[in-house]
Order: sequence, then C-alpha cells, then structure tokens
Amino acid sequence: MKAFQSIKYWIFDLDNTLYSAKTKVFNQVEKKMTEYVSNKLNTNMDEARKIQKNYFYKYNTTLNGLIKNHKVDAKEFLEFVHNIDISFLKKDLELSEELKKLEGKKIIFTNGPKKHALNITKKIGIDHHFDAIFDIIDSNFVPKPILEPYKKLVEKHKIDPNFSVFVEDIARNLKPAYEMGMKTVWIENDEPWAKKFSDSNFINYKTDNLSEFLKKINLLKAA
Repeated sequence: MKAFQSIKYWIFDLDNTLYSAKTKVFNQVEKKMTEYVSNKLNTNMDEARKIQKNYFYKYNTTLNGLIKNHKVDAKEFLEFVHNIDISFLKKDLELSEELKKLEGKKIIFTNGPKKHALNITKKIGIDHHFDAIFDIIDSNFVPKPILEPYKKLVEKHKIDPNFSVFVEDIARNLKPAYEMGMKTVWIENDEPWAKKFSDSNFINYKTDNLSEFLKKINLLKAA
C-alpha cells in the first residue's frame, strides 16, 4: 500500500466501480442495449441478447460492434441505453469522505457518456470531487481496453502514468493501464465478463469495497 503515497492521479471507471454492482444499475443498461439491438436489427430479444454479447466480447463494447457492422448513430444509442431509473440510489457519504481526502487529480474514465457519469455521481453525491470525465465520446467511440483511449486520456489531462492509479471492475481493462506504468486496482465483480483475467499479473490490488480500500490508503498517508 505504500506505493499509493506517491500517487498524483486517481483514475476511476464509473459503472460497478464508483457504485456497487449490487445496485443492478448496469443491469438496466444491459437490458436497454438488448432492446436497442432488437429494435434496430428487427429481431427477437433472445437473439438480440446473443448479438449484443457477441459484439461485447468481439469488439469490447456492444456499441463498437454496432458501429462497425450496422453504422448506427452512436449518440442515439448512448442516449437510449442510459435512459434508466437511478432514483433509488442513495448518497454515498463514506465514499465521498474518502475521495475528498485523496490528494491529486481525480478523473472518471468510462466507456459510457459524460451525461450518464454526471447523473450517477450527482445522485450519490460525489460529482464535486472529480476534476474531469473522459468518456466514450472523448475517445471517438474507441473503447477500453483498446490502448488508444488510454493514450488520449493521458495526453489530454497531462497525466504521468508512473504516478497514477486506475480503478476498474472489468479486469481486462486494467492491462493497458498497467503496461503504461499505472498501478491497478480491480473492483471484484462476479460477472464472467468482468472477472475474466482477474488473476493476471497486471492487477496490483483487488478489493470488494472501494470506500474501505481508499480509507486504508488515506490512513496510511496520514500516519
């Protein structure tokens, strides 16, 4: 944990990272993606689900597969699939307190749109802690874990990877960050698509509770 004492850039994924996967928020997004595929490709929901997952595994996101194979309107897709109910989410006072204590620049790096990131972070009361959101539009719709958006993120926000940490729930998305020199933290997620590669050496730390993990870092830095 001493490695975190020199960190100047704190980079966080959004979905299932800054809020718990147990909330099932992202399950709503997945259902909307299936619905979108069904509508666009004029197929039933079961077949749409298969196509959606195939695109996710083959192209890293469903959207990337739809762009490459069907030339869909990316912004239309993002607007549709993130039109979800988050009214039940509560303020995360513990996470807010630990984020406040972190010294350095804090950035959200997401394969989703900025609007969704703002909706979520405002609802759980942590939006004011972040200096920037680097979303899928900033990356020109090229998703993690392709290396290109990581490079764009670093360049745009003048980040030194050697003094950075990336926190993410999809294990494979940590590999490019690690190879660039960042410390990596995997937020444990039981979904097969999230935990694949979670035993790889490109993951430095693992936790099932982000607030507790940050609390340990903050206590160490305060000692």
